[in-house]
Amino acid sequence: MASVSASHLILFIASMMIAASVAGVFTDSIGQLSGAISEQGFDVSSDVRTDVEVISDSGSDAIYNDTTGNITLYIKNTGTERLAADPGVLDVLVDGQFVTDYTVTRADGDGAWRPGTVVRLDIQQPLTLGTDHRVQLTVNGDEEVFEFRT
Repeated sequence: MASVSASHLILFIASMMIAASVAGVFTDSIGQLSGAISEQGFDVSSDVRTDVEVISDSGSDAIYNDTTGNITLYIKNTGTERLAADPGVLDVLVDGQFVTDYTVTRADGDGAWRPGTVVRLDIQQPLTLGTDHRVQLTVNGDEEVFEFRT
């Protein structure tokens, strides 16, 4: 009779040790999952609050300077997210080609791109005259397309 109690005690202790180790693994995994979900929620929130609009007139002669090969666009921050007015914020494609030679400056000279303010985007990209062109801008997941004719 004592041998049965001893074997039950050993099995009970072993099952408690296994349950404790499994609970420790689950607690750590759930903590990591919770952190990842919080981080993703912050990123999605930033994407939702970001909205920009190209306010340049597509029929204007001021869009493309054929002497310098420079495209000039004015972009307004219409969202609620404060953005940095630097080239690292924008992804620019001209006629489907990724462009890295561009500058971003605040139209009024201040550094930050706050909601309601406008930046000037100057893109160095020679274009064929007399044809249609397309500039695609991506900021925090928000995509804007601007079409014009040179």
